Amino acid sequence: MNFKIFNEGAKKEQLRIDVVGYSDKKFDKKMAKDLLSDCFDEIEKKNEDKEFIVVSGLTNLGIPALAYEEAVRRGWGTAGIACKKAEEYELFDCDDVRLIGEEWGDESETFLNDISVLVKIGGGKQSKEEFVNAKEMGIITYEKDLPETKK
Repeated sequence: MNFKIFNEGAKKEQLRIDVVGYSDKKFDKKMAKDLLSDCFDEIEKKNEDKEFIVVSGLTNLGIPALAYEEAVRRGWGTAGIACKKAEEYELFDCDDVRLIGEEWGDESETFLNDISVLVKIGGGKQSKEEFVNAKEMGIITYEKDLPETKK
């Protein structure tokens, strides 16, 4: 007996994972990669039926660069949401790019309204604010401590 598969070719629901953290500070890259990988493993395990998109600040620096690299390694999509100042830096070649506003932080509201999960690895003032706002909005959050180094 043959059964027709009705869902064949149907798109999976997207799980958009915002990653925030250090961009311009020095930190232990191996530790950061391990923390990101652990978070992504846990998220993937809990959401096996989803398509994953890593959303970050578009720059190819610090934690965003590591998050994008890990996403590509896993075959996940990438999206960059940033203000126009990001164009002053090396940018990651994201699948989807949106520039919002002129100043750092102008994009935060768009970020938070665009994601399902927020992962914070270390980070400064803006990362902390986005993390707190995400929790208040009921967004699933992961926070990993990553000390700044002096190297």
